[in-house]
Amino acid sequence: MRTDPSDTGGLFVGRRPGTAPIRFRKLPERGSDARQRVDGSLANTMLAGMVVLSLLCWGPIPIACLWIGSEVDYLTGSVGFGILVAFIALFALLFGALSLLRRLDHAWILVRRAAGHDQRTGALGRVFGATAIVCALVFTFWFVVIHGPGSMTMPGGGKS
Repeated sequence: MRTDPSDTGGLFVGRRPGTAPIRFRKLPERGSDARQRVDGSLANTMLAGMVVLSLLCWGPIPIACLWIGSEVDYLTGSVGFGILVAFIALFALLFGALSLLRRLDHAWILVRRAAGHDQRTGALGRVFGATAIVCALVFTFWFVVIHGPGSMTMPGGGKS
């Protein structure tokens, strides 16, 4: 394998050290039934936490950042500064939540393996995708049924 930069023209063609995929050996030894139930319950709790944290990414976090930006706009009188603070807060909170989700996912794999399941992949992709679909359906229902697009012939719903 050629990993010396002088051999590859200064380019690191191979994989960086420490970035190889995790390879689990065989299924771990099973603990007692009570221990497996505790580990299974902990894994389910962690999965529920991942769902809740993922749902926060689709509504409450962006709304909170908009509120923070509006408060900054009110206090400073600068719309541009309020927008900047809202974007910075959104960036920090969303990437913080995604970082926590990733760590929870890795811990979930280990707890599932401790519970006696041959768990080799995480659930983060499926959880995030499912919450995206659920939130899109809820938003569509709210927009079409509850809020309604309104009447095109009588703007304002016919109220005078």
